[in-house]
Amino acid sequence: MTTISELEKRVASPAGVYLLYGENTYTLNRYLRKIRKNFGEIVPGINEVVLDEDTIQNLISDMETPAFGYEKKLIIVKQGGLVKKDGRGKKNKNSAIRDKLQDYLEQNAEAIQKSVVLVIIEDMIDACPLAKTIEQMGTVYQFQEMKTNELIQTIGHTFSLYHVKISAENAKYLLEQVGPDMQNLMNEIWKLVSYKGENGTVTKEDIQQLVVPKIEAVIFDLTDSLGKKEIARAMDVLHGLLYQKEPIQKIFITLYRHFKKLYWVKWAQARGKDPGTILNLKPNQTFLISKYKRQASYFQEEDSYQLLAQFRNLDKQSKTGEIDLQIGLEMTLCQYCS
Repeated sequence: MTTISELEKRVASPAGVYLLYGENTYTLNRYLRKIRKNFGEIVPGINEVVLDEDTIQNLISDMETPAFGYEKKLIIVKQGGLVKKDGRGKKNKNSAIRDKLQDYLEQNAEAIQKSVVLVIIEDMIDACPLAKTIEQMGTVYQFQEMKTNELIQTIGHTFSLYHVKISAENAKYLLEQVGPDMQNLMNEIWKLVSYKGENGTVTKEDIQQLVVPKIEAVIFDLTDSLGKKEIARAMDVLHGLLYQKEPIQKIFITLYRHFKKLYWVKWAQARGKDPGTILNLKPNQTFLISKYKRQASYFQEEDSYQLLAQFRNLDKQSKTGEIDLQIGLEMTLCQYCS
């Protein structure tokens, strides 16, 4: 497997075949932009071709067609499903082109190195012969999701590039409000950078005023109020979501899933098990563990179980027209806090 330092060198002077995959699409796309930038002048349709699952059948012919007036051609295949094994008794829909590509790469490795830059992008890959062939002759790199500490460091580093300061504590708070998706984080970072200006310092109050929190972050706030029996504050948060045009069905489902996670945290703690494992959190979601544990401490395991049962009953009643979902949700929350 290619190392990050090797990837940097190979991206600086694009040549041959690249297989880039993984859940960290933000960083993956950043390296794709580097490849395109370092490739040189690009003329779409002449020396650059972008293919997907529906146009993948043109791949071999595009590789064989010269880039008229240019030394090399850049071919990008996005989610073509090429690097997938056949299932039991079931062929990959693009298995024919996958097998042709493997043969073509093996037979024309030297020519490809001189005339084509092929970049294959996938979410995930299988350990199939094509992947092994690309690894032997080119570059294979997996872009894994960043862990919580890496995300916090990346947030701080990104602000520093614009000469704006943010503490590690506030970087974590920003992460909690926005979530781990790097594109969403970058959008909010640029907003805060524009607001604070060069040599400014981002505070928690700035984040609260300017950042649009994900609904999951607002649900944490609502649950805090419920745990403290502050029903007026909980209703304010709920009505704030409705004012922001969040559908009541989405709020209800998110709240149900949140309390289900709190129930499993209580269940795991009572049995000496790791809540993070039970919740199946990704590496970039581990910052949530301490928040789940803290909120779970507000509730007894049996109370959480009963509240989930009430939610399920409310769902059934609202679907049969017995009660309005918003009114029913408000009544359930008020009843819990009474």
